[in-house]
Amino acid sequence: MESQFETQFLALRKKYIEAQFGKLNPVQRDAVFTTDGPLLILAGAGSGKTTVLVNRIANLIRFGSAHSSTYAPQGAGPEQVAELERLLHSGGEPSEALRPFLREHTVRPYNVLAITFTNKAAGELKNRLSAMLGEAGQDVNASTFHSACVRILRREAGRLGYPQSFTIYDTDDQQRAMKEVYKSMNIDDKFLPLKSAIGAIGRLKDKMISPQDAMSAPADTRAGLVAKVYDAYQKRLLQAGAFDFDDLIYATVKLLRDFEDVREYYQNRFRYILVDEYQDTSVAQFQLVYLLGGEHRNVCVVGDDDQSIYRFRGATIENILNFEQHFPGAKVIRLEQNYRSTSNILNAANCVIKNNMGRKGKTLWTENGNGEKLMCYEADSEFDEAAHVAAVIGQNVKKGAKLRDHAILYRMNAQSGPIETYFARAGIPYKIVGGQRFYDRKEIKDMLAYMSIVANEQDDLRLRRIINEPARKIGATTVQNVADIAAGLGVSMLEVIEHAPDYPALARASAALGGFWRIYRRLKEAYDTMPLDVFVSEMLEITGYRSMLEAEGEEGQTRMENIGQLVSSVKTYADQRGPEASLPGFLEEVALISDIDSYDEGADVVVLMTMHAAKGLEFNYVFIVGLEEGIFPSEMSRYSNEDLEEERRLCYVGITRAKKELYLSCANSRMLFGQTKHNRPSRFLEEIDASLVEVEQSPAAAQTKAMRQRYMQQQNAYLQTEYGAASMRSTVQAGYSARYGGASHGSGAGGASRPARQRASVGGGFSTVQAGSAASVPRTEGSGAYRPGDLVEHKVFGRGEVLKVTPVAGDTIVEIRFDTAGVKKTMANYAPLKHISE
Repeated sequence: MESQFETQFLALRKKYIEAQFGKLNPVQRDAVFTTDGPLLILAGAGSGKTTVLVNRIANLIRFGSAHSSTYAPQGAGPEQVAELERLLHSGGEPSEALRPFLREHTVRPYNVLAITFTNKAAGELKNRLSAMLGEAGQDVNASTFHSACVRILRREAGRLGYPQSFTIYDTDDQQRAMKEVYKSMNIDDKFLPLKSAIGAIGRLKDKMISPQDAMSAPADTRAGLVAKVYDAYQKRLLQAGAFDFDDLIYATVKLLRDFEDVREYYQNRFRYILVDEYQDTSVAQFQLVYLLGGEHRNVCVVGDDDQSIYRFRGATIENILNFEQHFPGAKVIRLEQNYRSTSNILNAANCVIKNNMGRKGKTLWTENGNGEKLMCYEADSEFDEAAHVAAVIGQNVKKGAKLRDHAILYRMNAQSGPIETYFARAGIPYKIVGGQRFYDRKEIKDMLAYMSIVANEQDDLRLRRIINEPARKIGATTVQNVADIAAGLGVSMLEVIEHAPDYPALARASAALGGFWRIYRRLKEAYDTMPLDVFVSEMLEITGYRSMLEAEGEEGQTRMENIGQLVSSVKTYADQRGPEASLPGFLEEVALISDIDSYDEGADVVVLMTMHAAKGLEFNYVFIVGLEEGIFPSEMSRYSNEDLEEERRLCYVGITRAKKELYLSCANSRMLFGQTKHNRPSRFLEEIDASLVEVEQSPAAAQTKAMRQRYMQQQNAYLQTEYGAASMRSTVQAGYSARYGGASHGSGAGGASRPARQRASVGGGFSTVQAGSAASVPRTEGSGAYRPGDLVEHKVFGRGEVLKVTPVAGDTIVEIRFDTAGVKKTMANYAPLKHISE
């Protein structure tokens, strides 16, 4: 009889525990109820991994291993069976008497260590645990890798010769310390840029390579110097009682590895370890997890090998791919049901990612329905592409969508320039996440400042910004002295700089100031003798700005790319304005764009970001722009299968950010970094099944394609006559590739063999835009609606009177005298203007 009650009790208890996690799907519950031993949870995008983590911890603390237990607790009998039946039938909370019977080998909250990658994620985890467990939820150790290591080091740093009150150096502190090292070792920053050395040392620490190991390894001259600098730098940090950010994990691993009693203490303290985003862990982070959990093996990692996109930061996908080798006997659970996206979006993501070899394999699916097909737009140029994006957003807004429902994703920050310019002109509010507005980036503001002092020598504010950028040994005290003299004489700072030797207060700095004056004179001469875009490019050389960025390594390269996009913007402006193009005119246009862009910042806005920044986010409508070979995938991925597979994972991440609709686009030509490229559509477009995509080609792109076809036909006819048919095909193909940057494409979304569907127009909520028109979003009043004497209202500058109207390049320059802002020029097709009466 007793055995019957025990069997009945175990079945009812299992059913009761399952009911506490009834909102989870069967696979998620399997992950929650797997309590002991190593566990790898392969969590696809949008599959509810955070929910699984929270519920797994809650189960460990509330019920332990009771769900899977085959042994009834001593004393379980008719009373417990009756209460469980009542709870399952009518709900409610178990009595205090029943609670002990529901637990088996439960885990104390402080024995759980949950590691996340951001403080925000750790805070969310704790809040959700508190909601489920009350105060016990706050006792769980939920933190980032670095925070967890700091807590260990505060207790154990003395073992490594550091004080418990050690300092943590930030980036600026690192640079100051490294400058002292360079000075003591007589190292020239030009031979080994300081930031390059810091980056190289960080990578060595990520791989757990000590200064001694680095110095003993065979290396070239530069690597050998890095090793010596690394050794001197670490000694300086030890002398100062300081760790840098990379040291926190490196030193903690060293501590656990070298001191057995310390390792045993923390292995006993953290009996259950859970790690989120495991695909993004480095070698040092893996060793930390292994040292803490290798003994008891209660290590649960959650991640998605298909979303490993941070190799450039030291992440190694091998950690998740080799988890079963590191922890033999590990159980693997795949979370493949997606709660975010439609089937068409997920199937497209599956089409792309299945081409990667280095993955464990899974297929996302959903019950959300098929949804809309993906839209693939073939633009003629980057501005055509921006016009299309604006038109589609406008169309969606007319249907009731919000601006904030839309995200525009791109491979690199420099791609945001044309979109920002277009949106600002069209009056579409936007914000950049994980970056800055294009015209607010430091290097862009520096370039604009140089341009400003050439256009207006009275612009002392811009002069102050760049007089010592790059460094020219002109200190803040000297700059202030120049400003004081200029103010006293009522002249510009540049005029004082020109005659610096005449002023005793500037005697010691006169040589440096003289050097700057010569740079300024060269800029003026270049402006007077060169086309506008060539002048901006030359400005980089004259000012020394290019050399400064080249010395900054990868960071400098990114900033150079942004300046290249500025050169592209200047060239576009010059081409559009023709003879009327001028430096003051370009600066005025930029200033007006900035004013419109910042207008009503609290309003609903479109989100712009790189695909790296988009990880973990989701939007109803997602645009992935610039899907072209050499851009996405990037040019560098041509030389490495590992890099190409990471690019494909990045595409997978971008696709799976979309909930309702996904828009993909490529352009026949694109100006980047001052050069026009004719890249073929991305291979990622070709990898998507044609049945999932609806293709649209802009009229301008169709014309370009027709011209290319005519070119090939002409070449075909010529070669047929000249050489015969035998070698004609390869010769034509080579000529086409050389001229247009690629061959014909496959039958996927970007393939030329698919019939392109052309639309007459795409109706937008902001305007009516011809599909693919590079012309932009016109005002309803039209460019010819203004005459001298008209009274107008501008959203930024207020009330004004039209002074002059000049037709130019299919648009009209309207010169207006505003009551408060003075005289301004604007383009009629873009300006937020309306007629007003007296």
